Amino acid sequence: MARNITETIKAQVRDRANGLCEYCHAVEKWQFVQFTIDHVLPKSQGGTDNLDNLALACFHCNRQKYTKNTALDTKTGIETPLFNPRSDRWQDHFVWSNDKLKLLGTTPTGRATVKALDCNRDRLISIRIADIAINRHPPIDDPIE
Repeated sequence: MARNITETIKAQVRDRANGLCEYCHAVEKWQFVQFTIDHVLPKSQGGTDNLDNLALACFHCNRQKYTKNTALDTKTGIETPLFNPRSDRWQDHFVWSNDKLKLLGTTPTGRATVKALDCNRDRLISIRIADIAINRHPPIDDPIE
């Protein structure tokens, strides 16, 4: 839970993330629910409320991640670390499909994260379709565009 995190720290997390879920790159300002503050290393595993352990996450990615740090790479079947927004560069692990509707993992970490967090869930695909129609997807601040 992010109850002990100050509003100042939450604002810093949002600012650093440019308003994007740091996992699936949904844009917070177009959503109905404010994004959550995720503990990259869960508190149950020794994670802290320090800024360097916090990430902005949409509700769904946060719920799917929960206390996970690893998942199976869909290509190799090997347990691999999930994407860590504090130590990994998003563009090193992910690309958009040619039609921009699906997030594709390009590394074991990327593939494991896309699968574990369900980054191509039907609802998100529907949002991306609507956002593409009005030139709102991929996000302008997306590092891979």
